[in-house]
This record gives sequence, C-alpha cells and structure tokens, in this order.
Amino acid sequence: MSIAKNTLGSCRFPFRFSGWAGIRSALAICLLMLLASCSGSPDAQGAKGSEGGKPKSPPVPVTVATSVGKDMPVALEAIGTVEPFATVGVRSQVAGILEKVGFREGDQVKQGDLLFAIDRRPFAARLNQLQAALARDRASLDNARKQAERYRPAAEKGYVSEEQSDQAQTSVATLTAAVQADEAALESARLDLDNCKIKAPISGYTGQLMVDRGNLVKASADQPLVTINEIDPIKVSFALPEQSVSELKKYLAQGGLQVTATPRDSSREPLSGKFSFLDNKVDQTTGTILLKATFANPDQSLWPGQFVKVSLRLTTRKNVTVIPTPAVQTGQSGTYVYVVKGGMTVEQRPVTVGFSVGDESVIDSGLAVGETVVTDGQLRLKPGAAIKPVISGSKPAGGEKTDE
Repeated sequence: MSIAKNTLGSCRFPFRFSGWAGIRSALAICLLMLLASCSGSPDAQGAKGSEGGKPKSPPVPVTVATSVGKDMPVALEAIGTVEPFATVGVRSQVAGILEKVGFREGDQVKQGDLLFAIDRRPFAARLNQLQAALARDRASLDNARKQAERYRPAAEKGYVSEEQSDQAQTSVATLTAAVQADEAALESARLDLDNCKIKAPISGYTGQLMVDRGNLVKASADQPLVTINEIDPIKVSFALPEQSVSELKKYLAQGGLQVTATPRDSSREPLSGKFSFLDNKVDQTTGTILLKATFANPDQSLWPGQFVKVSLRLTTRKNVTVIPTPAVQTGQSGTYVYVVKGGMTVEQRPVTVGFSVGDESVIDSGLAVGETVVTDGQLRLKPGAAIKPVISGSKPAGGEKTDE
C-alpha cells in the first residue's frame, strides 16, 4: 500500500488496493481522469471552427485586373526571317589576273563603285589587232567597189565578160561581210576591255571576299568573287497556316495590309511595312503558305538572316471586352476565368475567347466590361474561395504582375 501512494502522488481514491494488480488499476484510473480534464480546457475549445470543428482557411493572395472595352486589331502572327531585298553574286565576265580589290569585306558600296580590276593588257592588245584588221578589210572593200564600178560599163560594151563583172560584185559583197565581222569582233573586244573593271551592280553590303589579289579568275565561274546584299529596303518572309488563306484574301481585296516586325532580341518599337507577296500555292509538306512584306530599313535595324516577330493586321474590331491573357484558364469544359464577387470571393465563369494579341485577349462572351478577374494565383483557388486582391500594374488590363 505504501508503494501505491508514492507512485500516484496526489491522486486520492476511495478504494483500497493491494498488490501489483491494484497498482496497475490505480494508474489506469488516474490516466483517464487526466485526459478528461484536458479535453475540457478553454484552449482546445477555442481551436475549433464554426463549421464542424474544421479550421477556417485564410484568404488567398491573388493579382487582379479589370476588364476594359476598347478597339482591338485583328492580326495574324508568325515568326519571320529577314531577307535581302536583292542579292547579287559578282562574277568576272573575262578571264585574267586579278590586279586590284577596291573594297574590304563587309563594306557598304554604292552602285557603280569599282570592286575589282583585272589585267587589261591582253585585251588591249587584241583590241589593237582587231582595229588593224578592220582597217585592212575596209581598204580592200573600197578597192573592190572601184573595180566593180569599172567592170559594169565595160561588160555592157563587151570589153569584159559578164563573168568578170559578176566576180567583181561578189568580191564587194564578200569584203562587206568581212568588214561587218571585224566591226562586231572589235565591239566584243571593247566590251572585254571594259569588263576588266568590275563595278558594283547594286548598292548594299559586301560579304566575304572569295578571291584575293594576284589570283587568276575565270570567266563566269561557279563561285562568285563576292556577294552583295541590298538591305534598304529589306524583306521579311513568313508562313501562315493554310486555314488563313481565305480570310487573308478577303482582306487583301479591300486594300493593302499593314505588317509590323519586331526583332526577338530587341526592345524597340515594331517596324511598319507593307504586305508585298502571297505565294501561288500551299506547301503540302508543312500545310502553310509563304508570304513576304517589305520594310524601309535606313538604320539597318533589320539584318538578313535575323528572326523577327511578324504581325499582319487584317482589320480592327471596335469596342470589345479585353482582359489580360494570363486571366484565361483552360479546363475540361473549355476556357474560363475567376471573377471577383462581392465579399472578396471568386466565381469560376466560362468565357469564349475571340482572339489574343500580345498579352491581351478579346472575350466574345461570358464577361462584361468593368468586371474584375484574377490574373495570377489561380492554382490555389476554387469557386467561392476568399481572396486578398492586389491590383496589377497601372494598366487596367494587360499590366505587369506584381509580387504577392
């Protein structure tokens, strides 16, 4: 009995215990009394919520924006490639030793600038030779004409035979043809001599120099001496799905279409150009059709081979409902947005998206102008959830997201 008193401490029981069985029974009763007293404490009661004892969830911090009504351009977007307006591979029209290179690789040249000079001495010698041959044949022709004039009246009077008169006329015709051939050869020699100086056929930028001074160049070789690209103006080629062809042709018939191009690594304003080319067939391999636009490029902001973001504006829709594109979510039933209701709760509402331009989307149905939608934090939401809204940026729709 003394062991039971020391173990239980201050617990008092109206029963008497004996042995180890009594001690175990006393311990069990004491534990039950302690649990009963703890379950009725004020702290435990205060931790229970008003709904079945479950703790209430705190408001979810989200970014919101207000839908606005404004005019929106209807545009087709694609990734395009910048191309030179014109490309010329410069080749020599004569064979000879390259004596001079009049530019450095990458230089900007103007039409008519001297690019190459070929040793002209062999061509000058041939020109002199042909000039001498022409003078000889012209002298022979003059003599033949005089003989023919003498033989004609003599043959009429019977002093010479008709055959001799005919031979004199034939000699005149033969020498006339020889003189014409000499004149043609002389003109060709002059052209060859002029072609020893190779000038820029267009204005633009030179590429890599393929032949150095001192080398023998061939006439009309497969490899050009240098390639010149004209980049002002400049072209941008891009492809659109074949489903866009009918709509594209519809707006093309109404007038010229405006195109903008923005370099992918640039923060500058988009460049404006004009639609210039629609291919005459659809590529069956890719299911796309090729288009091109022309841009003024005085400051060389576009460069051949560069990738750009292209936007082809078809028309403008007036006074439509616009929200930031991140507000639009996609579920099993289609697209929807979370709309902020009174009491700072959200409602999941299905919407129909007309089209998107940049970071803004046009809502055709399901949302009115002036309603507030959640643009960030949707993953933690469900219908009826309480929120803690943060207005996004300074723009009502499409502004930058703020940190939570």
